[in-house]
This record gives sequence, structure tokens and C-alpha cells, in this order.
Amino acid sequence: MALLRKSAAALCAAAAVLLAIPPTASATPAPPGLLARENFDRLPLGPVTEGRGWSTDSDNGTLTVVPGAKGYGHELRIRTQGNGRAFVVFDELAPPGNSFWGRVRLRVAGFPTAPDWAHWTIAEGSGADAPTLVRPLGGQYAPTDHGSFWGVGSDLGPTGDWTAWKTSSPAVAGAWQCVEFHLDARDNRVSVYLDGVERSDLTVSTKAHGGTADDFVFPSFDKLKLGWQLYQADPAPSSYDIRMDDIALGTRRVGGCAD
Repeated sequence: MALLRKSAAALCAAAAVLLAIPPTASATPAPPGLLARENFDRLPLGPVTEGRGWSTDSDNGTLTVVPGAKGYGHELRIRTQGNGRAFVVFDELAPPGNSFWGRVRLRVAGFPTAPDWAHWTIAEGSGADAPTLVRPLGGQYAPTDHGSFWGVGSDLGPTGDWTAWKTSSPAVAGAWQCVEFHLDARDNRVSVYLDGVERSDLTVSTKAHGGTADDFVFPSFDKLKLGWQLYQADPAPSSYDIRMDDIALGTRRVGGCAD
């Protein structure tokens, strides 16, 4: 009888521990080196302004958690008007060695077709110690080649305002893609991967980039923005719809894009 009472007490204690775990806690252990992740499944449907470890930044844009396109889970819907912006902002970053990896699944309903040379940003890293903005995911509409193309870019630093787009990496509208980037401070190198495959044509580094003859140098990263911004007024189309899911930032490659 005493043994039964001890077993019952142990079961009650275990149940109390389980009930004490917050409902937003993940049952899956975080991969080694993970800095942040978000799949939006634990957030309620509707407009969103913050999550675990992130806030938002918008102007003429909205961020809304919606049902997943595959019929399960949630994803983030971003909508902007004209040259508006809407971002998820991870503003507590402190990557060891000032280097990190990022991964996001995304779908852009349509890229700009006007005005000429309209350019857009999907990811932007920055730091309080320098004005340089590093844009590992973005691109530009090139009227000479009749399309929008992926390109790494930067602004406000010694190399100026540039987007090193490549016709070998066209931006495909209406399709889900798994996109990764690596910011490697050893050579101020930005590498981009589309659906698990490295796009070496998009790589930039200290001496090889799209700006002035000055060195391209990272700030000390403490913030990363993921979302959408278009910089030119009166674009076509006049509004933009972006879906995002499975965001992960880490000190090593998170992977998952080859699945």
C-alpha cells in the first residue's frame, strides 16, 4: 500500500511539472548553434506585432498570421502598398564572430515590373556601431533584361548604395522557395543558397562586390530584418503579397532546404 502511495505521488509530481511548462515551449530541442527560429504555428491567427525574440517594423504594410498553404500549420502573410515596407525584426542578435546563417521559406506573388531599376529587399542586417546596411536577400528589376533578378546589396556604408543582381538568378514569382544566406565576417562574405543549392554568382566579399572601390565591411550585427521593402514610388504592381515560414538563424547552416 505504501508503494502504491509513493507511485501515485510520483505521477502527480510529474503531471505538475508538465502543467508548469508554458504552452508556447517547444517539445523539440533546439539544434546546436541556433540563434532564433519562428514557424508561426504557436501564434494566433490575425495581425501580429511581435513574437518570441522579434518585433515588427512597417509603413504602408501589414503582417498577418494566416493558415498554412498546405492545409496545416500557420505562416506569415506580408502585404505592402506602393513602396511600403513590412518586416519581422530580430533585434537581439549577438552572433559569435559576427557571422551567422539564415534560412526562410518564402513566396512572392509578384515582383516589380516598373519603374526601371526598381529594387527590393527581403533581408537586411545592421549594427549600431556602423551605418552600413547589409542586404543578403534582395534584387532588382532590370529593364535591359526584362525581369527581376536576385542580388546581394548594401547601403549607407563606404561602398555606397548597390545591388549586385545577376541574370543567372532570376526571381520567380508565385513559387515557394527555400532561401538561405551566410554572413561570414572573416572575409565580409555573403553567400546565397536557393532550394539548397549555392548560387556562387551572387557571392560578394570585401574586395568583390557591387559598389565603389572601397572595402565592403560588415557592421557588428545586432539586428536582422526579414520581410519586404520596395524603394521606388509608383511601382507596378502597386501592391505586394509575400508569404514566409520556417525562419531559422544560427551559427551553423540550419539546412532543411534540400527536403
